[in-house]
Parts: sequence; C-alpha cells; structure tokens
Amino acid sequence: METRQSSLLCAHVGLLLLIGLISFHLPEVQGAPTDFWCNSGARKCMLKKIENLRKDMANCMGSDTLPSPIQLPCVWIHAAQWATKTVQKKSAEVMGGLQGFYDAVQKAIIQIPSSTCHTSVLGELKHRITTYKNIVSYVYEQNDTPQPVIQHCSNETSLNTMLEQYEKLLRGKLERLAIDLRFSMCKGDHIIPNNCNS
Repeated sequence: METRQSSLLCAHVGLLLLIGLISFHLPEVQGAPTDFWCNSGARKCMLKKIENLRKDMANCMGSDTLPSPIQLPCVWIHAAQWATKTVQKKSAEVMGGLQGFYDAVQKAIIQIPSSTCHTSVLGELKHRITTYKNIVSYVYEQNDTPQPVIQHCSNETSLNTMLEQYEKLLRGKLERLAIDLRFSMCKGDHIIPNNCNS
C-alpha cells in the first residue's frame, strides 16, 4: 500500500513539475513576466488575442451600444512628454490605464443582458486585462512605483470603440514601457516560440 501511495505521489509531483515547466514558457503565464517584457513575440501573441476579441465583438448580433456611457482612460501618448518620465511614472500610468479599462468593462457588463455574445466577449476581455495587470505589477516589485492614477479622457457607449481604445493602450503606452524596460530587465535571451493560438 505504501509503495503504491509513493508511486502515486511521485506521479503527481512529476505531473505538476511538467505543467510548471510548460506553463513557464507560455507568454500569458504570470510566473514568467520577464518573458513578456523581453520578447516582442510574446507580446504580439497576447495582442493578437485582443484583436480577435475585437473581431468577435463586431460579429455579435444586436446593438453594441450601452444604455449609458462609461468613462474610458486616456490612451493617447505624447512622445516628447513620455521620454521625460521616469520608468516608475510610466508604469503607474500604464497600470492606471489598465485599471480604468477593467472598471469600464465591469460597468459595461452590468448594463447588458447576461448570457449574450457581448457578455461573453466582455468576460474574456476582463480576464485578459487581469493578466496584463498582473504582468505590469511585476514592475512594481522591482521599482519604487507610485500608486496608479486613472485619468479619464472620454465617455463612450460603443463596446467596439471601447475595445479599439483598449488596443491603442496596449500598442502605445504598454509597448513603449516594454521598450524602456528591456535593458534593465532582460539579461540574456528570452526565446519564446512565436506560436499564437487564438
């Protein structure tokens, strides 16, 4: 009996180690944030999933218009001003933007009927935003970063427009932050297969 239990325990431990080894190299796993910051291919894989969500939202039947507008955070970026900011301030700005979109998605979900195509896409978007927030929070552990401040720049009722604005945040401020961090966080090569499965 003890021999069988030991064998089962070893099998479970081996399986957990295998899962951990595989998941460490997935671009969305929170346990390896340096892979995200150091490999543009990993970021492109995650961004492709957001692009697909935007397409899914556009294909949903029925209106994508909310009964009342929701506030969206600022996504535009002024290159000259961005260059003068510290990494800490940039990180706080990106985190503030992510939190702003997370809050917007929460409010949008409340306004629309449950179990609809739009609700499903928003639920997946919420999950994706959480993943990005967890990755950016790693920077907080490495730097003395101020608390994020959410700056709202627009009110919107269109869910498709909200997704477009969110994608701009990822392509703009988040990508520029990754470029700023590559020299301080990336030591050696971080190779991730550029296999973007939707």
